[in-house]
Amino acid sequence: MATGRTGNGLGEYLRIRRERVRPDDVGLPTGTRRRVPGLRREEVALLAGISVEYYLRLEQGRDQHPSDQVLDSIARALRLDTDAETYLRQLARPARAGRRRPARPERVSASVQSLIDNWTTTPAHVHGRYMTTLAANAMAVALSPYYSPGVNSLRAAFLEPEMRELYRDWDEMTAKAVAYLRSVIGGAVDDPQLTELIGELSLRSERFRTLWARQDVRQKTSGVTRLLHPQVGSLDLHYEKLALPGAPGQMLVTYHAQPGSPSHERLQLLAHLAARPPSGRAAATARTTTPSTSPG
Repeated sequence: MATGRTGNGLGEYLRIRRERVRPDDVGLPTGTRRRVPGLRREEVALLAGISVEYYLRLEQGRDQHPSDQVLDSIARALRLDTDAETYLRQLARPARAGRRRPARPERVSASVQSLIDNWTTTPAHVHGRYMTTLAANAMAVALSPYYSPGVNSLRAAFLEPEMRELYRDWDEMTAKAVAYLRSVIGGAVDDPQLTELIGELSLRSERFRTLWARQDVRQKTSGVTRLLHPQVGSLDLHYEKLALPGAPGQMLVTYHAQPGSPSHERLQLLAHLAARPPSGRAAATARTTTPSTSPG
């Protein structure tokens, strides 16, 4: 099962990031005989102030314990932002593999569930470490049934055609989602659940394979998402992701619209529709169309 990762995660990351830096980005001549995309190994070594031989050992995995000073220099040479540099350090300083305990099911506290249930006009849901929804209020499910508890939103984003229709910015959304996943998992490459999820998506989605191979890392916790809802039309919604204290890996995600905007009016309409009890036929339809995607 392909995961896009190898035993030399640090070297692979250095190679990919090196190939994505253009020479003119760092003040080097482009030249006409350049046969490699991005920077050459010797150019990274020059910019980082280390020997070519030592940098080569890092990329080949023959040295996987660079000093903090070397990591600082390489991060500057490769123009890594804060999230990418953090990921570089996680690969270079992986947590020691302790005795693996059986994974405990992730659960949302009753107080958090009660809190979001009381937000009758604000879509809100909680996802776990692998982006499986653990809790959601009625507005979140009205926004999309793929925000229902038990659904893995990452899997749905790449494999469910309805999600591509829902997101007007599907390309941007999927790129953010994969970069966010990398930022969250860090150097934890041996987790069976993670391996299964990445393997499935790599096999079934060309878009995911492409994004995963890029090794982008970005822990973006706020922004705007653009939807085309089948009932209320276009929605431009601001989202916020908040880490829940005392619940490692759990993120509370909320959506809201600019007051007075068309999206705000449409969100209010959606709240009205969500509050209406479904008719017998509509309820039966809802039961048969609710996604049954298993947790990742």
